[in-house]
This record gives sequence, C-alpha cells and structure tokens, in this order.
Amino acid sequence: MGAFFTGYFLLLKYPAFQATAMPVLAMDRWIPFQPGALWIYVSLWLYVQLAPALLLHRAEVVSYGKALIGLSGAGFILFFFYPTTLAPSSIDWTQHAAFQTLKAVDASGNACPSLHVAFALFTAFSLSQSLRALGAPLLLRVVNGVWCLGIIYSTLATRQHVFLDVFGGTLLALIAWAVYVRCDSSSGVSARPSSQGVLSLTPR
Repeated sequence: MGAFFTGYFLLLKYPAFQATAMPVLAMDRWIPFQPGALWIYVSLWLYVQLAPALLLHRAEVVSYGKALIGLSGAGFILFFFYPTTLAPSSIDWTQHAAFQTLKAVDASGNACPSLHVAFALFTAFSLSQSLRALGAPLLLRVVNGVWCLGIIYSTLATRQHVFLDVFGGTLLALIAWAVYVRCDSSSGVSARPSSQGVLSLTPR
C-alpha cells in the first residue's frame, strides 16, 4: 500500500502531459452532492484489507498481491500517458470541513480510471469467492455487495469522480479479475470447502 501511494502521488503531482478534464454527463447530475458519503468513500482502505485476510495459503497471497500490482500498474500507465482531471466544481469546499484534508492530499487528478472503484470491485469479487468457499451466511455476502456498491456510489456522491471514471475503473477491475482467475486456475492449487465446512487446498 505504501508503494501504491508513492507511485500514485508522484503521478498526481508531476504529470508527464497536460491533463484532460473529464466530461460531466447527465447521469453525473442525477446524483446530488452528498457530504455524508465521505465516510463510505474512505472506508475503502479498511475494505481492501479484508480479502487478503481470508486467504489461507502463501501461494494465494502471492498471487493476489501480483494481481493488485498488475491492476495498479495498468492504472499508473494510463495516468502517465493520458492524465485526466476533474472539471472545476461549483461546490464551495470551504463549507465542508471534512473534505479539506481529502482535497489537500488527493487533488482532482488521476481521475480515469477510478482506482477507488477498481480496488473496491476487485475486493468484492475476492471476498465473494472466499465467503462462498467458507460457507459464510448469506447476510455476510449481501453486506459485501452492499459495501462495494456503497463505495462506488460514494465516488460520485462526493464528487471525487464522474461516471466515465467509474466505468473505466469497473472495466479495469473486470480485466484484472479475469487475468487473476485464469492465472490462479493454472497454478495447480484450488480452494474449496472441506467436509468440515472450512477451506482446504487441494492440487488440481
């Protein structure tokens, strides 16, 4: 995570090219600015830690880490060659004290694709897989889905991203997950529930 933020903020502070302002579409205007969504937005950094916590084997952790590096790297390449930013907003941010730190640290650059959305979706996919394998109650799987959707919604409700950023982040997460599953399935190790209802690792 430290390496991620180092790369992210370097690209944010020192863009290689002129940043393009992301267009605001009609669907962006449908969602009102909701300051209260900020706590859901920042909850991503707790949420993303849950998925690797449920991995039981070192090989799984290594594979998962490589997938996140690949996801981040793809986003960084896009940020480097095609930097994007948010268009100026009419919101008076000085009237919203809770946003002051966020705006001071995370400026409006590195907009598309939204890595906030990409990490949330990738985490949701992984948690869903682990919870099913562990035989977790349906309620926990519902909470997982609602939390992920809440984070995605919050990127729009807090005006940290626009719809096209969310679309780009979703596409990036889907590609990263597809590659991760393909590589994981070819590694020769699979995770499945044992007869006792816990995960067991068996060679394919």
